Amino acid sequence: MTFSIVGRSPDGLSLGVAVASKFLSVGAAVPAVEVEVGALATQSFANLAYRVQGLAMLRTGTTAADTIAGLTAADPGRATRQLGVVGRQGPGATFTGDECFPWAGGVAGDGYAIQGNILTGADVVLEMEAAWLAEPGAPLARRLHAALAAGDRAGGDSRGRQSAALIVVRRGAGYGGLSDVEVDLRVDDDPDPVTRLGGLLDLWDLYFRRPDPATLLPLTGALADEVAGRLRSLGFADLAGWAGVENLEERLVEDAIDPLVLAHLRAATPDGAQG
Repeated sequence: MTFSIVGRSPDGLSLGVAVASKFLSVGAAVPAVEVEVGALATQSFANLAYRVQGLAMLRTGTTAADTIAGLTAADPGRATRQLGVVGRQGPGATFTGDECFPWAGGVAGDGYAIQGNILTGADVVLEMEAAWLAEPGAPLARRLHAALAAGDRAGGDSRGRQSAALIVVRRGAGYGGLSDVEVDLRVDDDPDPVTRLGGLLDLWDLYFRRPDPATLLPLTGALADEVAGRLRSLGFADLAGWAGVENLEERLVEDAIDPLVLAHLRAATPDGAQG
C-alpha cells in the first residue's frame, strides 16, 4: 500500500526515511529513525512494533539484514509485511512477505533500502534507486525526496495518492542545535502529496538550513546602509529583531548577511520605502 526509501548519508552521520502512500497520515505509521543508530520503514499491514524493536536491535550493532531476520522470525504475520532497514554502517536490507499485494518488492545497497507494495510495477522501485544513486553528494533530505518523487512519477501506489512524509536526523542538526531531528515534514491528506512535500522542503531550506559560509555577504559599506534603511522602514532597529519575526533566525550570522535573508528583506521593502 506504500513505497518508501530508507537511507544514510555518505558520511554515516545522517539517517532518514521518505514514504508515500494512498493511506491517511502514512508518516504516523511507517518511519522510525534514531540518530547514530539507524532507520527503518514498516509497511504492508505495518507492524508498528517493528519500529521500537528494530531500533533496539540496531542500537546494539545488529546489521540491517540480521535486524530484518530477527523481526520477521518472531512475527506470525510476516508473510503480509514489508520492511526496509539501514544501520549506522554497511548495506541496507529489504524484506517483502510472500502474501503482500502485487506488485510488491524492493532493492537495497550500501546505505539504502527501497520497497513498495500495490505499486504500478517494478519500475517504481528501480526509478527510485536510480534517482538515489544519481546524486550521492546531495543533502540527505533532498536525496530521499528525489527518490520518492522518481517513484511517484513512475506510477507509485496503483490505488492513487494521499499522503507522504520525510524525516532526517543528524546529531545537533535540529532547530537551534538543541535537537537531532533535522527535517520532519508530513503531508497527511493531499491529492499530490509528494509534490506538496517537496514544496515544504523548499520552505524548510529557506527557514532552517544554515547558510553556506561561502555565500555570505559582509555587512559593510553600502550594503550595511541599505539593510539598515530597509529595517528602519519596517520599524526594526536591527536585523535580529526582524529576522525573528520572519522566522529566519537560523540564517543569521555575525557581521554578514545570508543572500536568502537579503532577498527576503528586499522583497518586504520596495526600494522607494527605505527609511
